[in-house]
Amino acid sequence: MSRLGKLSVKVPHGISVAHDNGVLSIEGPKGKLLMHVPSTINVAFTGEEISVYPECIPAIPQALHGTYRSLVNSMILGVTVGFHKKLELHGVGYRSHLDGDVLVLNVGYSHPVNIKAPDGVHFLLDGNTTITVTGVCKELVGHVAARIRLVRPPEPYKGKGIRYSGEFVRKKLGKVGKK
Repeated sequence: MSRLGKLSVKVPHGISVAHDNGVLSIEGPKGKLLMHVPSTINVAFTGEEISVYPECIPAIPQALHGTYRSLVNSMILGVTVGFHKKLELHGVGYRSHLDGDVLVLNVGYSHPVNIKAPDGVHFLLDGNTTITVTGVCKELVGHVAARIRLVRPPEPYKGKGIRYSGEFVRKKLGKVGKK
């Protein structure tokens, strides 16, 4: 049994939980999230707590036990508080701006790069070099932030590129010539 999976998840007031036909639905002030739960994992909702436990003893349900408990906890955090990831643009002339729900990046290419925000994700700009990706679904926020970072990952010689806030980029020495 998973140690983390044994813990129940507290459900704050104002959150509605429904579990029908293997689909767990959690709705709160920030939005609504759905998750498919396999038949080998049981989800029990008792007023103020959600408990997750495996249906049987084999290894696969036990391995998924703690994972699904963590996913349920992330869903509750998402609909109450939400998630965000900050990205920073480093480089001469690197900047960004918004056109409605489309993020436009000028990061050293001959053309601007456009990234459309999927449903449930929003972009916020602090100045023109800091991007904040916010949303309800932790997985989707991380995926969109990773897509933005992949447009121009930080390079190891000068450190130019798009990086997560607080990310350390290890620098390399340049070519050493003959003397």
